[in-house]
Amino acid sequence: MCPAMAVTPPKGRFLTVAEVATSLRVSTMTVYRLIKAGELSSVRVGRSYRIPEGELDRYLANRYTEAG
Repeated sequence: MCPAMAVTPPKGRFLTVAEVATSLRVSTMTVYRLIKAGELSSVRVGRSYRIPEGELDRYLANRYTEAG
């Protein structure tokens, strides 16, 4: 592998699409749409996607709004 192509993997736990959907209380299709739109980054493992736990935290923090 060429050093220029080396990628540092994210640290921490990886979540399945179903786990993210449960956390966000949305359907799995919504999570797939977020991944496809580039709003939620993921890693492809075989035919499935895994979302780094920190990425879910980042996604939620960017969409957090203070009420009142």
